[in-house]
Amino acid sequence: MPTVAVDKADLWERLGQEYTTEEFDQLCFDYGLELDEDTTEEVQEAIRNGLPAERPQLKIEVPANRYDLLCIEGIARALRVFLGKSEAPLYRLVYPPGGESALLTASISPETSKIRPLFACAILRNVKFTPRSYASFMDLQDKLHQNICRRRQLVAIGTHDLDTLTAPFRYEARAPKDIQFIPLGKDRSYTAEELMTVYESEKHLAKYLPIIRDSPVYPIIYDAQDRVLSMPPIINSEHSKITLDTRNVFIDVTATDQTKLDIVVNIVSTMFSEYCQVPYTIEPVKVVSANGQSHISPNISNQKRTAHASYVNSCTGLSLTSSEVSALLQRMSLHASVSPTNLDEILVNVPAIRPDILHECDIMEDAAIAYGFNNLPDTFPSTNTVAQPLAISKLSDVVRVEWALAGWIEVLPLILCSHEENFEWLNHQDDGRTAVKIANPKTLEFQVVRTSLIPGLLKTIRENRSHALPIKIFETSDVVFKDVSRERQARNERHAAAVWCNKSAGFEIVHGMLDRVMKMLDIPRIRSEDDKSGTGYYIREASDGMFFPGRAATIYYRPNPSNCTGLSSVDEAVKGDVQIGRLGILHPLVLEKFEIGFPCSALEFTLEPFKERMQKAWTDEEY
Repeated sequence: MPTVAVDKADLWERLGQEYTTEEFDQLCFDYGLELDEDTTEEVQEAIRNGLPAERPQLKIEVPANRYDLLCIEGIARALRVFLGKSEAPLYRLVYPPGGESALLTASISPETSKIRPLFACAILRNVKFTPRSYASFMDLQDKLHQNICRRRQLVAIGTHDLDTLTAPFRYEARAPKDIQFIPLGKDRSYTAEELMTVYESEKHLAKYLPIIRDSPVYPIIYDAQDRVLSMPPIINSEHSKITLDTRNVFIDVTATDQTKLDIVVNIVSTMFSEYCQVPYTIEPVKVVSANGQSHISPNISNQKRTAHASYVNSCTGLSLTSSEVSALLQRMSLHASVSPTNLDEILVNVPAIRPDILHECDIMEDAAIAYGFNNLPDTFPSTNTVAQPLAISKLSDVVRVEWALAGWIEVLPLILCSHEENFEWLNHQDDGRTAVKIANPKTLEFQVVRTSLIPGLLKTIRENRSHALPIKIFETSDVVFKDVSRERQARNERHAAAVWCNKSAGFEIVHGMLDRVMKMLDIPRIRSEDDKSGTGYYIREASDGMFFPGRAATIYYRPNPSNCTGLSSVDEAVKGDVQIGRLGILHPLVLEKFEIGFPCSALEFTLEPFKERMQKAWTDEEY
């Protein structure tokens, strides 16, 4: 969870009360925060020793999805409302004199679609900064960059002194050699190409260079006089930098993700709108998209949600009325009221600072926090249930036990792998519709969710090459595929796979492993593909880049003889059956990629078609 350091005296002043460390620790716990450290003793010790020391700070851990708590302004605001010392503020868009026609405008160039297509902005008028609020403003941007912005890869924030600029603004994308400006903290002008070299030696900026370095165009923001505001996501311009004397702040946000863009621009503008001459007011900007359509930015309108007192009570074990639940939600900065047409229904207006509220269960959780988790009643369950494994899990256990009794060793590789291991190293092509890819992988080893168990088994053999031959290992676990028909856009499949590594290929060994499992599941082998008389399985020669030519087979399963009614040829019979897996001798190029020097045979098939048989067998107490 993110840790936010706040000035202790400043926080006490904002809360209107001083707390002991124990009292504040309890307050944080009640709200769902955690006091990580109080530096008062360290500061006092430094002063006694005559050493320079900062003001005492409180280091508070906040939930990862509560972006409104990443600064002292948000923490103090939320705790004051929680303690009943103030009401939740209402954030408002305030238009300049002249109305919407007088709004400042910003246009987006079509070329930005090549690099960073999304753009939003906001204006804070008549702001009064102090050294501490200025530092908090900068720290909030850094916290957002490191969390929701994914180190600026998804979203980048720029803040500027509006009085040094002239509207309208232009968000463009240009070739690096065509971009030139004085970057923040420098005293001379550089081209974007030169900046890529200059910042390589500056640790705090070098880590962001790869985001745009290899792109043919870089994002750039200009004002009406062609003065640069910033080159996101790398650096702002020296010309428009913010100082303590800044009174009007222009906020620009560029992104590749619309949801995160909206969250970030709302958080930055609302958190510091309290310093405006009219607190909690934000001046919007008219943004003209590349297609010519315009919209007002930011959009800080409340999201309307519905909750039910009966649902809250069923989850918490309480007996609260709708009015009491509404009062609890008010303490969590949610604007709630009882529906005039349904006394069980609660109408909740979720402010723009709470993007974590997505469902009625989130509203219920806030009500439980406001009531106090420690105050919830302890009740004994009204029903007594006995858990049992899923049919697919029981089926997996049958396979595990049988293969283990055959002398094979079970392994448990990671479910994430690199894109190369999942496709190129198996001589397969990525069609873009199969694998679920990780949007922000920590390393190149964790780029996709595996669609096959074979890469993990081969990597295990690679790391155990010093073991005596034969190496015979297996795994029974999940793989994941894209599935646009499902809400989550993906589905899990339980697979079983085995790899034999020895001085000889061992095709007959993995074939025997398949036959043994099918025998245990009481699935007969169909001796001839032309035989349409009953259910069973059979294998058929196939061509697969992962296997040696002529030494590969596809496994077919016939769940119901009616599937093949009226079919007259082998090809037609195959169409009526289900392809469940493959086996064969691995191609030498595959073994070379995985640095394995001995021939290997592999088997992999899905267990999903056999779930119903297992469930029936379980019911009949066959297992």
